[in-house]
Amino acid sequence: MDGKGKYLVALSGGADSVALLRVLLQLGYQIEAVHCNFNLRGQESARDETFCRQLCNRHQVSLHIAHFDTRTYANLHHVSIEMAARELRYTYFEQLRNDLGFDGICVAHHQDDSLETILLNLLRGTGIHGLTGIAPKNGYILRPLLCVNHSAIISYLDNIQQDYVTDSSNLTDDVQRNKIRLNVVPQLLQITPAAIDNILKAAEHLSEAEKIITDSLEKDIKRHVVYYLQADNRADSLSVSIADIRKFASPEYYVWYLLKDFHFPAPVSQQIAENLDAPSGTIYSSSSHEALIDRGQLIVEPITPLYPELTIPETGCYRFNDEIKFNVRIDEIGKNYQLSRRPDEIHLDADKVEFPLHIRYAKEGDRFVPYGMTGSKLVSDFMTDLKMNVIEKRHQLVLTDAADKIVWIVTRRASNEVSIRETTKKVLVINIL
Repeated sequence: MDGKGKYLVALSGGADSVALLRVLLQLGYQIEAVHCNFNLRGQESARDETFCRQLCNRHQVSLHIAHFDTRTYANLHHVSIEMAARELRYTYFEQLRNDLGFDGICVAHHQDDSLETILLNLLRGTGIHGLTGIAPKNGYILRPLLCVNHSAIISYLDNIQQDYVTDSSNLTDDVQRNKIRLNVVPQLLQITPAAIDNILKAAEHLSEAEKIITDSLEKDIKRHVVYYLQADNRADSLSVSIADIRKFASPEYYVWYLLKDFHFPAPVSQQIAENLDAPSGTIYSSSSHEALIDRGQLIVEPITPLYPELTIPETGCYRFNDEIKFNVRIDEIGKNYQLSRRPDEIHLDADKVEFPLHIRYAKEGDRFVPYGMTGSKLVSDFMTDLKMNVIEKRHQLVLTDAADKIVWIVTRRASNEVSIRETTKKVLVINIL
């Protein structure tokens, strides 16, 4: 942390966050506090908010307060109360940091929290990353107290005669983390008083080992994985040769590492890694993406919705979805009329195409006469010839006329039946905006 920077301090009113606030004030940091009231504990939640107000007033610290309907959020997003509170908290923290131009958000995680996280992740069957504990820095999230334990924090507060509030929900073993804190950790300390220090030391070793593994992975990924970026420069899809995956010392870890940012659970990643020889067209899904095995490639694509059929009754501009619009016009053909060669624009003989037109997805049994041919062909065979994968085929759009005759495989091929001839007088022009 830079002594000249400005920082937000997450203040719950509990011992850890109160100690963090007092320490940063004592060290002369420029800070403001932020308190989240999740409205989960009735009067106790109100008590915590009042305590934080009084503490900040006493020490002349600006305080930002947010109220959340956490239960409603959890129900709407189908997540646990604990996860809902976490998502609400960190989203608000980042919005506030960005709006106020602060350099970081300080939270009061300490050694005991890191130990509990390691044990929880171990029980969940985590990979090596989950056994490295809580990181001292994660983007703008800073954890200055990770070097001390909870006992040291309480001693510090006693020495400066600073009071704090206690969250009664932390005193019952009704959630996994509380069970570990209240039951497992005391048992470990009975086995050996150095249990916490030894586990955290092992986590440090694993953290260093992870750096070596990650460095090796990143170098290999840079050589072999093709990422496709969105407008915000964020990778949202990728492709990689399965043969290249197999060359890595641990293909299973390689696959997990590739898929972790696309929300694939570890068991699904493991299943994919164990079935790299699955038939082409095999698909695995996460909450946001699909992983496809296709012709010796592992391809990851975002799950995109399928939209209803679009009817085009006449010339004009029509929206198919938020990203695709079709502009339809009719041109009079002249001596020097130029036909476009762009894939997102098609020129058809207007007299051979009857309105209303329709934009829909290709379906089983669809046929058309590809430009340059005289006989019809299944659209599915046409897509296979182009080596389109299952996901691409599913989202392929076609343009049909009033008789449901396909006149354009959108962006790929026009129908020969409606193509421009020497006798064409009017041109139907359709382009994608």
